[in-house]
Amino acid sequence: MRYRLTFVAGLVLGYVLGTRAGRERYEQLKKSARQVAQNPAVRNTAETAAQQGREIAGKAFHAVSDKVGDHMPDSVAGRVRSLRERNANGSGADDWGTSNT
Repeated sequence: MRYRLTFVAGLVLGYVLGTRAGRERYEQLKKSARQVAQNPAVRNTAETAAQQGREIAGKAFHAVSDKVGDHMPDSVAGRVRSLRERNANGSGADDWGTSNT
């Protein structure tokens, strides 16, 4: 699915950059993209994907830290610790403005 989305995004970008239709077509595509981005279903899916990504990143950190031990850079360990504390405290938003809904 990710590769398909990447391909479609590349196709759209290539079309926009290569089109000779001019500014009018560009504005039309921009308006369509804005409408898709503001769609509640798309927003919910993006938030769900972000939440799943955070969960997977936490599991990966545990798996790696068990194997790596004390060789984990302090900056990475500190960042993960702060994310864990924030999620444990029930804060709903992350650095990117998404919420845990």
